[in-house]
Amino acid sequence: MAQRLHLVFGGELVDPSKNTFKNVDDIHIVGIYANYAGAFDAWKAEAQRTVDNAHMRYFIAHIHRLRDEETAASSTEELE
Repeated sequence: MAQRLHLVFGGELVDPSKNTFKNVDDIHIVGIYANYAGAFDAWKAEAQRTVDNAHMRYFIAHIHRLRDEETAASSTEELE
């Protein structure tokens, strides 16, 4: 089975309805996780910590999908 890596990162957005960061140099890299469950827990903790700032957003990037662009990912891939 291929290793599935997930990057959790976030920062302040210019507009809460868009995904453009106010300052790319200030992006908070939370970490890289070997499974989606760990990444989700980290994402949730950061999202809850910054809940009072409507401009703050955290994301989970599926790094394993970037490493193997030839393989199509299923919508239920993370459930496996």
